[in-house]
Amino acid sequence: MTQQIAVIGGDARYLELIRQLQALPDTRISLVGFDKLEQGFTGLNQTDFADLDQEKMDAIILPITGTDRQGYVETVFSDQKVQLTDEWFEGLGENTAVFTGISNDYLDAVSKSSNVELIPLLNRDDVAIYNSIPTAEGMIMMAIEHTNYTIHSSRVIVVGFGRVGNTVANKFSALGAKVSVCAKSIMDLARITELGHTAIPFNELHKFTHECDLLINTVPAQVVTKDAIQHLPPHGIIFDLASKPGGTDFDYAKQRGIKAILAKSLPGIVAPKTAGKILADVIKQFLLVKRGE
Repeated sequence: MTQQIAVIGGDARYLELIRQLQALPDTRISLVGFDKLEQGFTGLNQTDFADLDQEKMDAIILPITGTDRQGYVETVFSDQKVQLTDEWFEGLGENTAVFTGISNDYLDAVSKSSNVELIPLLNRDDVAIYNSIPTAEGMIMMAIEHTNYTIHSSRVIVVGFGRVGNTVANKFSALGAKVSVCAKSIMDLARITELGHTAIPFNELHKFTHECDLLINTVPAQVVTKDAIQHLPPHGIIFDLASKPGGTDFDYAKQRGIKAILAKSLPGIVAPKTAGKILADVIKQFLLVKRGE
């Protein structure tokens, strides 16, 4: 039986994701929001959103950003306005899986009320760990672009020791930076020390920022506060890798004349092909299991 997949919107990562999904056997892929794309996809069905028969779909793939709080989907390669309403979700088949990068209150609520399986890919450990690699490489690229000194011997503080923070700290250390990592748990602080970095307890971050060239935040909560920022040297730069709105007091950084950059979606910017393959691999695995293969 042919498997039906609809890809609704998406950025450059989704071009590779679609190519990867084409390799699935007995699969029909419908594209919504790709009508302005110059490079066509042979054998795929480009369709208007209104013509999509969502009841017959085995999987719906939404953009990394999911929807906004009114259900509108970002369509980078189209001028179509696409809104996923409550009624639209109600029209999905009972076995339809909906993939998104991140979720929000709206998506959580409509999927729950419609009894639809919602799979936020970026919440998965495997996707987050794979994505941390292009994120770290993008962070290195931005550090080089925005400084006039080498990463080697620069003083770097990474805030957070989760999946992204761990990789970022190790990559900068490998380039010869003097890396400190700020974390909460005693276990994380011990692991940071074991890896050869300087461990900083969260409540002591402000005591270390006076000797910091690059402050890299990975925590999606307001953790880089006035106390930490006011001690940064004038040339210090803050890079915030957390999801919007980030975890930095950007207003105070601006008052102090400290450059603070919210670096969003680095995998999709620096390595869309790799990022697309990461997403496709997870989706393909899920769909093959669902089909019992």
